[in-house]
Order: sequence, then structure tokens, then C-alpha cells
Amino acid sequence: MAMPTQDQVLEALARVDDPEIKKPITELGMVRDVVMTDDGLVTVGIFLTVSGCPLKDTITRDVTAAVSPLPGVREVKVVLDVMSDEQRKGLREQLRGGQAEREIPFAQPGSLTRVYAVASGKGGVGKSSVTVNLAAAMAADGLRVGVVDADVYGFSVPRMLGVTQKPTQVDDMILPPLAYDVKVISIGMFVPGNQPVVWRGPMLHRALQQFLGDVFWGDLDVLLLDLPPGTGDIAISVAQLIPNAEILVVTTPQRAAAEVAERAGAIALQTHQQVVGVIENMSWLEQPDGSRIELFGAGGGQAVSDSLTRAVGAPVPLLGQVPIDVALREGGDSGTPVVLSDPDSAAAVALRGVAKTLSRRARGLAGRSLGLTPAGR
Repeated sequence: MAMPTQDQVLEALARVDDPEIKKPITELGMVRDVVMTDDGLVTVGIFLTVSGCPLKDTITRDVTAAVSPLPGVREVKVVLDVMSDEQRKGLREQLRGGQAEREIPFAQPGSLTRVYAVASGKGGVGKSSVTVNLAAAMAADGLRVGVVDADVYGFSVPRMLGVTQKPTQVDDMILPPLAYDVKVISIGMFVPGNQPVVWRGPMLHRALQQFLGDVFWGDLDVLLLDLPPGTGDIAISVAQLIPNAEILVVTTPQRAAAEVAERAGAIALQTHQQVVGVIENMSWLEQPDGSRIELFGAGGGQAVSDSLTRAVGAPVPLLGQVPIDVALREGGDSGTPVVLSDPDSAAAVALRGVAKTLSRRARGLAGRSLGLTPAGR
């Protein structure tokens, strides 16, 4: 049987994506060479971005699976090599759109990425649980999603998404791990064990700046930032670094929590950001007979919605009420979001509803070039 041509092998390799960058290895310059012998052996040389790439086995498996079905191929051998400094420099510039210097892509006027900063007035309201489930639900619907765990002191997103892999660093560019098709970055991936992070304001700002500018996010549809509770340094840094970020407030029905949540949303008045809406978490506990026990009271989410609507002078809707659900807590502990593990549960249905609402929102034209030129006379 005749062997495939070089073009046929390259066409097959073009269907293999780098598992971290999510682009074809042929476009990234990762295919070193293809050598074929008459007895059906195809040897494919692959350049890894860095020595000791954590996903080299995945690349080897995917390359083998892509080339093996071609007519005349008896065996596929993958030989791994490592990019030179010059090749890595070219890759970085290619991924950054020709820019050698760092920039925050989401802050650029032409960015089409929706950025949602998930905020709360106080801790313990389930803000991180809401963030990871919204991200997983959006990704399951086909959107390209990223999550920045900006809660530097209380990072929990890696556990909630089951991420144990460390980011890959290509010189000064970081490739974020992927979980459930969601790109994730967190300070928890850089500190050993469960050690605390003891930083002051300037270091927090710099860390967030690196998460946004040094990480290769690719073309995202949505970026979610899990903010720390309150209105401190990180909230201010987000407004400075990504002025177009919209604030999503998470609260519980309890009036005391709602009052604090109003302050977290009202920061938008000072930072000139839009508050996209409010999510009420832990709204009630549903009983087997269908009745509800409102463990934390009622009306907090609507109260925050009404208060912020008056404060900002624009509608701030209550996007959803998420009931107390054991499956939601179990999903956070096991690293599998409830919207994926138990999509028909009450909490998952509510969270998927919010995710769909946020996904359907059209981008505004503020800050974007319309490509118009004055008509000639």
C-alpha cells in the first residue's frame, strides 16, 4: 500500500491542538519534521515549548492518533525536541499578536471578551462556588472561558475546579492549566502546600497585573475574576487594569450580609464600572415535600438589587436565587462543579440560568472603534 504524502501527514497534524494553547501544532511551529520509510513507519519530530512539558504524553498520544489512520501507516513514532530561545521568542510574539511587550488584552479597545468581576461584601457567601459553576456552565455551552482567582489571600478556585497541574512557563509567558475547558490561574498554583500569602497592596496589584498580562488567555468570550471580599486593593486594581470589567455581586438573603454587599456593588460609582446584576446564594433549603426553609431569611438579594439600582441610576437585576444544595458543596470539595456533576439539581438549574443570561448579553460599543470615516465631498 502506498505511503501518505508529506502534505497528507501535515494535514492530519493540523487537527492536533497544543493542549495548553489550544491552537494547531502546525500553526505554532511545533512540527520539526516528518520522516517516512517504505515499510510504513512515520516518524514525527515535535518541538515542545519547554523542557519537561507536563503534557508531553498528551501531545504524543494525540499526534499518534491523528497520523495512525492514514493509509499505509504501520507505526507512528513521535520524537520530542525542545524549542530554541529564538523559536520561543517567535511563539510569544505570535501569540501576542506581534507584540513583544506585555499588555492586558482585555483592556484594549477592540477586545470582544466580556469581563465579569465577581464581588461580595463579606466572605462565606459562596462567591467562589458561584464563579466556578458559572465558568463551567458557560464552557459547557461552547464559550471560551477563563477564570482568574484574584482572591490572593483566600484562593480556592483550583480545588473547586480540580486543578492540580502547575502552569507551564514559556520564558515570561504563562500557559494556564485547563479544567472542564476553562482556563484557570491562581496564586495557589505558585505557593507550596497550603502556605498563606502575606502581601501588601503593591504586591497584590502586581500579581493581578501578571495574571492578566503575562498569562496567555487566547481568544476568550468570557473572563471571570473571583475577587476577595470587600472593597480593598484588588477591587481598585481591577478597575485600573480592566476599566471595562463589569461587577457581579453575590450575597445571601440575610439583611446584614445584604447591607455589606451593597457597599461592594456601590464601589462602581467611584470606579465608573457597570454593575451587571446580583446573585442571591443560599436562598432556601428545599424539603422532600416541596416546602422551603429560609435558613438565612429572605429578600436580601432583591434588597441589594433595588438599592444598587437607585444608587447607580440604572437597572441592576436580581439574576438568580441559588438554593442550598448539598451537591453544590460536594462539587466544590471534589473539584467537579455541580452544573456538570448534577445538572438537574436545584442549584445547578439556577446557576445555569444565570450563566445563560450573562452569555446572551450583547457587548456595548463603548470604547470600541466603529471603523467609520468621514464621507468625502
